[in-house]
Amino acid sequence: MSSAVVIGASGGIGAALVRALEDEGTFDVVHGFARAFEGAYHLDLEDEASIAAAAATVAKGPAPTLILVATGLLHDDTHGPEKALGDLDPAWLARNFAINAIGPAIVAKHFLPLLPQGGRALFGVLSARVGSITDNRLGGWYGYRASKAALNMLVRTIAIEEKRRNPRAIVVALHPGTVDTALSKPFQGNVAAGHLFDTDRAAVQLLDVIDGIKVPDTGKHFAWDGAEIAP
Repeated sequence: MSSAVVIGASGGIGAALVRALEDEGTFDVVHGFARAFEGAYHLDLEDEASIAAAAATVAKGPAPTLILVATGLLHDDTHGPEKALGDLDPAWLARNFAINAIGPAIVAKHFLPLLPQGGRALFGVLSARVGSITDNRLGGWYGYRASKAALNMLVRTIAIEEKRRNPRAIVVALHPGTVDTALSKPFQGNVAAGHLFDTDRAAVQLLDVIDGIKVPDTGKHFAWDGAEIAP
C-alpha cells in the first residue's frame, strides 16, 4: 500500500491535484492538507508545529511515495509584486520568503523521512519560471522571483542530501505554467493564447511530467510541458 500527499489542497491547483490523484486510483490513500482546513488536515506553512503534526498524521498510514507542495504567494489584499526597487518593503519580502521558500523547506524536513528508503519516491514543490536567474530578462517582481530562486536552490540542496538516504528518491521543482487561479488572476491579460490553463488541466499536466521524471533528474526544475528550466 502507498499514499500521496498534497499540501495546499484548498487552492486551485492543489485541489485539482487531489481530484486527479483520486481519479487515477494509483494510491490507496490521498492526503490533502491546507491552512484553511481544520483538525488533522490543518497545515500552516508558517507554523512548524502544524507541519510536524500533519507529518505524524501521514505516518499513521501507508508510506507516501508522492508528496507535492502546491503553495505559493504572489500578492495579497494589500501587496502586489514589486515593479521597481523603490517598491521594496522588508516585511513583504520576508513574507514572500516565508511562504515560497522557507515553508516548503520545513515541509521537506518533516515529510521526507516518511518516504520509503527503497524504490522510487518523489517530493515535488511548485516553483515558477520567473525564479530562474538565467531566464530573468524583464526584471521586477523582486520578492516572488528571489523567493522562488531560493526555493530552487533549496530543492537542489535537499535532493543531494535525500539521495544519500534513498538513491532512488527524487526531489524536484515544478512550474505549472499560468493557471486560472486567484494567484494569476490580475496578470492573465498578458498570457499568450492557449497558455492559460484551467486547474484540472494543469494538475493532469503536472502528473504527466512527474510520471516522466527519472532518478537522475533529482534536484532539477521542470515546466508543465516536461522541459527543464535552467537555474
